[in-house]
Order: sequence, then structure tokens, then C-alpha cells
Amino acid sequence: MILKDVLKDIEIIEKKGNLEIEITNITSDSRNVEKNGLFVAIIGYVMDGTQFIPNAIENGATGIMVDETTDISSIEFPDNVTIVKVKNIRHSLAIASCNLYDYPSKKLKLIGVTGTKGKTTSTYMIKSILQQTGFKVGLIGSIAIYINNHKIEDMDRTSAESYKLQKTLAMMVEQKVDIVVLEVSSQAMKLDRVTGCDFDRVLFTNLSEDHISPREHKDMEDYFNAKLSLAKMAPIVVYNSDNEYTARIPVLLKDKKLISFGLKNKSNFMAENLKMANNGVDFTVKTINSKFDAHISIPGKYMVYNALGAIAISSTFGVKENQIQDGLKDVKVFGRSELVPNKLGLTIIIDYAHTPSSLQSILETVKPYTKGRVICTWGVGGDRDAKKRPLMGEISGKYADYTILTSDQVRTENPKKILLEIESGLKKVTDQYTIILNRTEAIRHAIKMATKDDVIVLPGLGSDLYIEYMRVKYPYDERVVIHNIIDEIISGGQEKENYPIERIMKNF
Repeated sequence: MILKDVLKDIEIIEKKGNLEIEITNITSDSRNVEKNGLFVAIIGYVMDGTQFIPNAIENGATGIMVDETTDISSIEFPDNVTIVKVKNIRHSLAIASCNLYDYPSKKLKLIGVTGTKGKTTSTYMIKSILQQTGFKVGLIGSIAIYINNHKIEDMDRTSAESYKLQKTLAMMVEQKVDIVVLEVSSQAMKLDRVTGCDFDRVLFTNLSEDHISPREHKDMEDYFNAKLSLAKMAPIVVYNSDNEYTARIPVLLKDKKLISFGLKNKSNFMAENLKMANNGVDFTVKTINSKFDAHISIPGKYMVYNALGAIAISSTFGVKENQIQDGLKDVKVFGRSELVPNKLGLTIIIDYAHTPSSLQSILETVKPYTKGRVICTWGVGGDRDAKKRPLMGEISGKYADYTILTSDQVRTENPKKILLEIESGLKKVTDQYTIILNRTEAIRHAIKMATKDDVIVLPGLGSDLYIEYMRVKYPYDERVVIHNIIDEIISGGQEKENYPIERIMKNF
């Protein structure tokens, strides 16, 4: 496609060079530029993309896009390269990506899923139900990209950059996918990652305290409005009637077709007769016209909310009751209430809980069915909302029998400071805790103190296969760590390091 067409509907402030050149690829990462590429130089929170223009040109870029603050005359570039200055560079990147890939979302049914909790699990449930109906379903989420049960690639963020998203959607069109389920974060909305997408349906799972920080959202209203902006992009919106924020949707989105779900407030889709255990939940789905039984193999009352939202969205595609039942019963999500099989026969659960409400939910779920102690081994991420740390400490102290505070995604903060802030809340309600900065050592401590009657809960990392420290992501898989620790215990062998991050942790 020629550059002039790639830039259709984008406001150009200034240009130097020929707009009739051929463009075959687009990216904001200079390392991924290919021949005849358009490099979009974004000035972000940490990195200034204009510094990488020479690298992009060396890698094959013939088009460069810069924002309104950039002085084009200060940039040296060869005669065969064209530079354009645009307004709102992230929005322009998204529109250019849609143009290059011919607006692929218009050629399939696109479901957006947003909310503080439950996004990932809900997308997997929707995919599973719709596959039972015979649809070819794509999933683009924080864990991986799938077409039906075939994994295309792993992911490490909730929402891909706009150019990556449009390229993936175009691939799914080529693969004749019918429906795509897309996990959408508030940051994706704020940073224009889904701009240009044609959404058919949106599921808004809930909203609770999270992502309030200088680099994310200034307050809860800003956070809510970012999420709500996704719902405004679709004609059909499914929402949680029990959540104080999402319950406002009928007043705010009167022009949409609205479908509600909940356990308490009257809704289009409700659940009753909940029977919960550590290995799942049985419940009855109640609609205006029918009732039927369902089972999910992931424990927790909050999982029933996820299931109801998935059922409500799927119902708009004409699914039958047996297809819903079959789609839900075997859903398992990596890093979400995930039971880790092990040679000692211990009950060890990995979860992504990283907010006060999600931590309380997972602990409330396991507590009634635990004969012994609930041992909660966790921390919170750095560079995120610090106000929740003492509150989460109190929750762990109240609902767990023993707490082991340890490092999570440290990012650029001092991990000791993070844990002391959690401890300030924890010690208000209990003295049954310890602090072990090294995550592997903390897990080892939990395993050594546990009996078969206890449950070890590891909230925080979930599906993350790394620990981030000072902007470097070090490989770290809790499942492998657990496996190695238990092998060491059984053999009476020497303790060993699993990953490079452990050497760093020992130096804190």
C-alpha cells in the first residue's frame, strides 16, 4: 500500500519526502522494522522513540511518523525516506494500522471484554462456549493468542499495541475466523490501542480499586470512564448489575442494547443454588424464560460472575443450554485459580489476585473447604497504587491463617518498602506472618511448613512467566519453582537457584 493511503484520515501537520512510496509493515519498535516499513516514533513515559529513527532506517524503514512536538528539521535522513508529523501520534498509529490491514475487524464479529477482574477468564469461557456452537473463534488476550484450541503465540500484556492487534485480526480474517474475543484494558483505551476497531459486543465485568497511579489513572472516575469508552464502541453491552460502577451503565448508555447479569440485583441472567468447593462450582442459571444447571471447574463465587457474563454474551449468538454447559465445564485458565499438581500431594493454588477484592475473593473461596491452614504467600507490584497495600495486608491477615510476604513484580520500586507498606495493615490484625523478600525462598518456606490439610495460595503472578526488576523481565515460572523445591525436599538434595532473578533478590 502506498504511504498516502496508509495515512488516510490522519491529520498531517508537516511532511518531508514522497507520499507515493510503498509501505508493507508498520511498528513503533525500531527492532521490528522490515523493508519498506513505517516507523512510528512515540515519545513515551520512559523512552523517546525519535532516538531510534536511525536504527529504524537501518532496518528498512522508508517512512517515519513523528508527533507534533518533534522538529523535523533536526532529523537527518536519506532522500528515499519520508517523514510526516501528525497530531495525536498514538491515534494516528492506530488509524494507519487499520488502513494498512484494511480494517479487518469489520470482516468478523468482535467481542471486547473489559473490567478490573475476570477479563481473562471470561474470554476463555466465551471462546469455549462459542466453539461448542461450531464457530471458529479467535482469542487475543493477556496470556496468549488462540484460534480455537491452537495457540498462535504467548502474550505478556493485556492489550497489544494497535499495529500488532490489526495485524493479528487480519491474520484471523485470512484464517476464516468467525468471532474474535479481545481482552481490553483501560490502558488500551487511554493509549488508543483499539482505536479503529469495529466492536459488535462488549462485556464489562466489574470495576474496583486498581490502576490508580501517576502513570495510569488519576482517580476511579477516570478509570471507569476509560473502561466505559469501550462500551460506547459497541451496539450491544453486557454488564454486571451488582457492581456499583457498572450498575450505572443503563443510565449512561441509553442508546445501547443492554443485557445484565448478577447474583443479587434483578438481571437478565442470574445464578442461584451455588454449591462451591475447592475444585469448582455448581449453580443454576436463571433467565427470564428458563433455568438450567451448570458447572465450572474453577473455584470461587467470582467465577460464577465470570460465567454469567460469558453466558450472556454467548446468548446473543443463539447458543443452546447444552452448548453452554459443555463449554463451561472443562474451562481452565493458566494462572487463574490454577491447582498445581505435585509429588507431595499438597494443595497449591496459583492466582492472579492483585487487588483487595480479588485477594479477598480467592481467600474466601478456599477458606471454608480447608481442613488445616490457609497459607498465603504474596506481595504486590511496584509502580502501582500504593494505597491498596495496607488494605490488602489486613485482608490477608483476616482471611489467611498464615501470611508470607514476598516480592511480586518489583519494577522500579524498592521491594522492602512495598512489603513494609503491606505489613502496616497486616500487623493490625495478626502476628501470624513472616517476610521473605526472595520469592523462591518464600515458596520454599510455605511448602516446608504445609501439611496435606493446608492450602498454599500464591496470588499475584498468575500467568506471568517473569519477574520485572528495573525494567528487565527475568524468566520466572512458579510451577517450575514448586516442582524443583519439592524434588529437592523428596531427595534431600541441595537447594538450588532456578532463575537469574533469584541472585538479584538475595542482594536486597
